[in-house]
Amino acid sequence: MSKKNIKIGTRGSKLALWQAEQVQAAISGAFPHLTVEIEIIKTKGDIILDVALSKIGDKGLFTKEIETALINGEIDLAVHSLKDLPTELPEGLIIGGMLPRGEVRDVLISKDGRKLTEMTENDRIATSSLRRKAQLLHFNPNLTIVDIRGNVDTRIQKMKDGHCDALVMAGAGIIRLGYEKLITEFLDPTVILPAVSQGAVAIEIREDDEFIQRVVDAVSDELTWQTTMAERWLLRTLEGGCQVPVACYSEPHGSQLKLTGLVAGLDGKTVIRKTVDCSLDEASEKAIELAQAILDEGGREILDSIRTV
Repeated sequence: MSKKNIKIGTRGSKLALWQAEQVQAAISGAFPHLTVEIEIIKTKGDIILDVALSKIGDKGLFTKEIETALINGEIDLAVHSLKDLPTELPEGLIIGGMLPRGEVRDVLISKDGRKLTEMTENDRIATSSLRRKAQLLHFNPNLTIVDIRGNVDTRIQKMKDGHCDALVMAGAGIIRLGYEKLITEFLDPTVILPAVSQGAVAIEIREDDEFIQRVVDAVSDELTWQTTMAERWLLRTLEGGCQVPVACYSEPHGSQLKLTGLVAGLDGKTVIRKTVDCSLDEASEKAIELAQAILDEGGREILDSIRTV
């Protein structure tokens, strides 16, 4: 290996930096002779904080500026929450690898310690995700769902300031920031199916950079790769994105996988949910078939109606 310095591009939030530092530590551990630096890059999603995510448009919202720097050679690799990464990447870029997946489930954080089953129509539950909103309303149509933006700390402070009575967020981020004690409950996937590839950290690289690919191969987790790639194939087949109520959860058991996919109407009244059991080796193929089955059983009509809103 001839290259001595590697530059990682990332967003500047606490969580994004945590993820980048994990990649930095993994690479430094595997290749002690390399100097690994982190460069913070602001994205559109970091700058526009007063508009609901569903109204901004989601393609590359938290990734485009970082990917531009990667394409231009200003950084050597980019670190993202995999769930923020569109299924179609810019030409010349690929997902080079992934760290071992963290907590997959969503969590509820409430001001007074009440669980989801104890929430009433008078309680305001905050989320920025249409996926969470639709499933919360399906679970209890009487819930009041309000929008919220900002990083984890900002959202927690907004709750304390009275913006809402409870938050629903990805458990991985809460745990990674050391806020486990704030978690009221982990939401079972039968209640809130997680986002596609939730809890996974992706390392994006240039397709033709063989040196960086060898570096990333040394720190990448194969099981995370197999499970999340299957989920991303489901999302790609559904032509969904961050701001469409699509969810998928792959639960590995040895060499087998239980794959569940979901499409929901915005009001939560209609939910198409299907599950398939398969081997890890055929997971991506089965994910595509699962997505087609969801589309054929009403998912296509749901998604078409949302896209015309």
